[in-house]
Amino acid sequence: MNSTLEQLKARFDQAFTAAFGDGMTGTDPMLVPASNPKFGDYQSNAAMSLAKKLGKPPRAIAEQLVKHLNVSDLCAPPEVAGPGFINLTIKPAYLESQLMAVGADQRLGVPLAKTPQREVVDFSSPNIAKEMHVGHLRSTIIGDCIARILEFKGHDVLRLNHVGDWGTQFGMLIAYLREVHPEALTTANALDLGDLVSFYKQAKKRFDEDEAFQETARKEVVKLQAGAEDTRRAWQLLCEQSRREFQVIYDILNVGLTERGESFYNPLLPAVLEDLEKTGLLVENQGAKCVFLEGFTNKEGQPLPLIVQKSDGGYNYATTDLAALRYRIQQDGAKRIVYVTDAGQSTHFAQFFQVAKRAGWIPEGVQVVHVPFGLVLGENGTKLKTRSGETVRLRDLLDEAVGRARADLEARLQEEGREESEEFIAEVAKVVGISAVKYADLSQNRNSNYIFSYDKMLALQGNTAPYMLYAYVRIRGISRQGNIDFDRLGSDAKILLGEETELVLAKHLLQLSEVIAQVEDDLLPNRLCQYLFELSQKFNKFYEECRVLQSDEPQRTSRLALCDLTARTLKLGLSLLGIQVLDRM
Repeated sequence: MNSTLEQLKARFDQAFTAAFGDGMTGTDPMLVPASNPKFGDYQSNAAMSLAKKLGKPPRAIAEQLVKHLNVSDLCAPPEVAGPGFINLTIKPAYLESQLMAVGADQRLGVPLAKTPQREVVDFSSPNIAKEMHVGHLRSTIIGDCIARILEFKGHDVLRLNHVGDWGTQFGMLIAYLREVHPEALTTANALDLGDLVSFYKQAKKRFDEDEAFQETARKEVVKLQAGAEDTRRAWQLLCEQSRREFQVIYDILNVGLTERGESFYNPLLPAVLEDLEKTGLLVENQGAKCVFLEGFTNKEGQPLPLIVQKSDGGYNYATTDLAALRYRIQQDGAKRIVYVTDAGQSTHFAQFFQVAKRAGWIPEGVQVVHVPFGLVLGENGTKLKTRSGETVRLRDLLDEAVGRARADLEARLQEEGREESEEFIAEVAKVVGISAVKYADLSQNRNSNYIFSYDKMLALQGNTAPYMLYAYVRIRGISRQGNIDFDRLGSDAKILLGEETELVLAKHLLQLSEVIAQVEDDLLPNRLCQYLFELSQKFNKFYEECRVLQSDEPQRTSRLALCDLTARTLKLGLSLLGIQVLDRM
């Protein structure tokens, strides 16, 4: 079904042609939700933008347009205001019929994409032999949310985990473990990831200080690249150990990914150089092979090179990224590739995207998009770290959130004199804790840094996951209290909108498909969070001002249907954020 906004745009298109001729077909009506209820529900300021083109005052254009605007089934008569704004107020009868249609639809009125396509979302991407830390939180949560929304819209989504599982660090680590803990290279589970991280730090220190050890480490890298059996086996054991630990985090967060690490693209790197050479882009500079970039200069104003092969023959991240991009377009058939990484990598993406475009590797109709995000800050406004100055481990952060959610719940249960089973307490604490962390992140504009605060994210009031979960729980409570089976209300339950808070809630419910379409396009999950927060606020106001179970028929059934539609919308919206709902809290 078409959203209200789409229907209005179609009517405006007809009016432009009727009022000003065929040449106006496809004119943007510049239609947006009204910023203030006194201007109605939607407002168009197209007349102002057409004044020069049509050689008429904006108000005259607006009046002419309104004469040909056939919206009587949707709206009250349109009003021309000020210098030429067109204000539209949706009719309650139209809202009622739309809500009933949405209620009868499993997808709540959200259409599938008109042209579904293959979309690759590259996110999370931790490094082998290192623990996932708070820096991986945003990529994992934002990437998962974007993937969920694209999947819901019907796109064929490939969720890729581009793990760092190749390079000099493995030669360094294997060389060090051969000396101090050789069984870790031959026996599965000989180390846990914490030990591996500790050995990695020691190996790095040794590598930085000891030239002989540097040489040994480089020989191990050569053996690894050549496929030497013992080195390859050692590398696989280290990767498997890390993978198991990563999977624990992904299971807690309920995130699904397909791993395709840097090593996967290693055999494809020579072809990247060959093809860049054929295009004439590849230049040798001080022994390294590189592409000089347009629009990027060093301090002296000289063009910056993107190095694709170092003077020692080794490859760079950019080379792997170019190989990955080519594979995703040629083999995976991607029409859009979305990279979810921190904003600090924006230059890197701009540079290798440029090289790929100049080499002709990004066909017409294929998009490559960097989705940047800011830092997670502590409450003092600096980068979030432990008291000892270490980077916060992601597992510790999640455990702490669940622990605090449990403590809050137990205190509340004691205050209310409620007794609940251990199973109930553990489940609610886990859902609330993990949801709070996810929502706190997703509700921020991802381009900004945000301050991580357990107290704020676990609060029952404000733009938080617990506030949203409580709105859902409240509706489930109505069901229990009135012994109502919402499924048996039926899609033919008539909705009648008489009170102001009912109308406000109804209008908001009908905006879901517009919001999801926006996130599908601009990949900003905070838009969906804001929508759900406002939905919870509008529902709570409706619930406070309109009796539901105590009202008379047919009002009672209508209000129950509104409650049910709100619960279903919250459940769907939260699921797209990767958040599960609870029937009781």
